[in-house]
Order: sequence, then C-alpha cells, then structure tokens
Amino acid sequence: MTTATATPVTPLREDVRTIGLVGLAHGTSHFFHLLLPPLFPAFIRDFGLSYSELGLLVTMFFVISGIGQATAGFVVDRYGARPVLFGALGCFVLASAAAAAAHGYGGLLVAAALAGLGNSPFHPVDYTILNKRVSSKRLGHAYSAHGISGNLGWAAAPVVLIGLSTLGGHWRWAYLGTAIWAALVLALLWLQRDAIDDRKGQWAHEKPGGAGAPVGEHPLAFLRLPSVWLCFSFFFWSTAALAAIQSFASPALGRMYGLPLSATAFVVTGFTLSSAAGMLAGGFLAARVARLEASIAVAMAVAAALLLVVASGWPSGSVALALASLAGFGTGLAGPSRDMLIKQASPPGATGRVYGTVYSGLDVGFALAAPVFGWLLDHASPNAVFVGAAATLVMGIVSAAVVAVQVRGARPALAA
Repeated sequence: MTTATATPVTPLREDVRTIGLVGLAHGTSHFFHLLLPPLFPAFIRDFGLSYSELGLLVTMFFVISGIGQATAGFVVDRYGARPVLFGALGCFVLASAAAAAAHGYGGLLVAAALAGLGNSPFHPVDYTILNKRVSSKRLGHAYSAHGISGNLGWAAAPVVLIGLSTLGGHWRWAYLGTAIWAALVLALLWLQRDAIDDRKGQWAHEKPGGAGAPVGEHPLAFLRLPSVWLCFSFFFWSTAALAAIQSFASPALGRMYGLPLSATAFVVTGFTLSSAAGMLAGGFLAARVARLEASIAVAMAVAAALLLVVASGWPSGSVALALASLAGFGTGLAGPSRDMLIKQASPPGATGRVYGTVYSGLDVGFALAAPVFGWLLDHASPNAVFVGAAATLVMGIVSAAVVAVQVRGARPALAA
C-alpha cells in the first residue's frame, strides 16, 4: 500500500492560513445563529411580541438552514465549496440589512430567513475545504480550531449586539454593525481565495474501509446507512438543549432568580466560552480513549446535572448563572469525540453529503425546540427550560451510544 505514503504534506504556514480562514467563516456563521435572540427583549418592547412568536423566528432560521444544509452538501460535492461560501456570506449582509429595516414581525421573519439561508452551507463547505486543503497530520487540529471558532462566534454575538445597541442608542445600529462585519469577512476571504480553493490538494484523508458504501455507488446510497441517521439524531437531541440555553436561558434566569437582563444576557457568552474550553480539552481526550461514546456520556451527563441544579432553584442567582455557564464545558468536552464518531460513520467520497445531512440534525433540533421552550417560558415555567435541556442531553447520550455500536458492527462486515 504505497498510496498512503505518497500523500502530500503542505507547509505549516499554508495549513494555518486555510484553518484560520475557515475558522473565521465558521465563527461568523455561528455569530449569525444569534442575530436575533440577544435582542428579543427589545422586540417585545417595540413590537409587542411573545416569546412563542420569537421562538418561531428561531424555527424559521433553522428550518431554512436545515433544508438548505442537506441540499448544500450535494451542491458542494458537485460544484465546489468556495463559491458557495461567498454566497453564504452575502446572505448574512442581506439578513443584517433586513433586521435593521424591520418594522414588525414580518421584517424579522425575512431577516431570519435570509440568515438561515446563509448559514445552511457552512458545515459541508468548511469540512470539504479542510479535508481537501489541510495535511492529514494536522487535520485533527483543524477540526478542533473549527469547533472552537464556532463557539467563539456564539460567545461574541450577545456582547456585540447588546454593546452596539447600547452605544448607538437603538437596536438598529447593531445590525448596521453586523452587516459591515459580514462584508469585511467576505472581502478578506475573496482576497485570500487561493487558500480556500477546494479544487486543489485533495490529500485523500478518506480511504476505502470506513463504515460506508463504496465510492462507485449511487450518490444517495449513504442514506441507507443507519449510522448516518443515528448521528443525525444525536445532533438533534444535543442541539435542542443548546436551543434552550441560547434563546431562553437569559429570561428564564431573570424570572427564577430576579437577575437583571444586564447580567443574564451574558449566560450565552459564558456557556459558549466554557464549551470552547471543553472542546479544547476534549480534543486530547478523544485522541486517548477507545470508546468515544463513554467520554460523550460522562461529559454530557455532567452538563445535564448542572442544568438540573439550576432548575431546582436551590443556588443563589449568581451561582445559578455560573452553573448554567459551566454546563457548556461538558457539552464542549463531548464535541471532538462526536466529530470523530461522525468521521468513522461516514462513507468515503461523500464528505459534503454526509456532513450536510448529519449537521442538518442541528438545524432541526433548533427549529423544533425553540418554540417549545418559548411556550414553556410564556406559561410561567422558567425552570422547565433547564429541565428540558437536561432531558435532551440524556437523549443525546443514548443516540451516541447506539452510533458507536453501529460503527463497531460495520467494521467486521467491511473487513469480511
């Protein structure tokens, strides 16, 4: 087998440049996940909306993103990742303009739809570029940087949006700022487009022998694999918990503990920064454990336990805020092991399609969970937000365990 030794290795500088640019794009996409939620209280004040209605804005975003993400995987595999990435960032500029110009619920729906369309291709785009441009020996570091950049985007969104709204004296100024940011990222990627050209440098990370279908099969053959749909379900459940935290943890903490918005609004920032730290640690853990599902189970169980303590009402307000933030460490710790499971479950030659389909579970989880948790908050059950988030994490643990069983069961069959 001489093909493995013939795999080219790019200079470190080139790998770092590609990883950095993809990370910047990924962080921007996660920032735009939260284009609207941090300013929900302002929309309630100005437009008289309920949390159930605001939850449907999140649903609009992720329904469009989920459908688009599954479709984008095929487009990326056929036409390439780079032009799709440029179009996605252009949608973020338009989404910001729509939000800034909104004078009611309809305008916010348009903004959510455009942002969802822009978000849809990022995972198939990012992983395609990384898998084709980054040397095999540095691919694990690329995955870690990719995940951390997304969490940093989530963490930045409440700070930036609330900060710009305060500085400008109105929430519309925040969306002028986000439009400028998306345009600047688009301009930088265009200037550095040679580093993200996925038509060059396919280093053959994916070789036959994984848990999947042969390369010559029908493009939809991978949909017959149980492991693909189990990975989808894992993303669905774990993301439902994230939807609860991102959209409704702040007002829920305010109602339960009497904390001001100026304090609770940054629970998302604390959660995602903790998640980034957990992801960094999880990268080392995933490289050293044989049973990935076990590390996922422990990490997510700890996060669920912390959320249940917050739901109980026992701690003080400041401690509850800290515990809700620290729960992010557990979900982040599970992240690298999760990505490794998906890689093991993916058939060769279908990177965009598999990642598009599996990661659309993230969108579906957000889309369905947001109105449910919004309804719970509207009906005076703020603690149910944290109980529900903990319950969905437990379901994610179950899904990960079944994925691991499927992947291990596929290996002997392929070897035979």
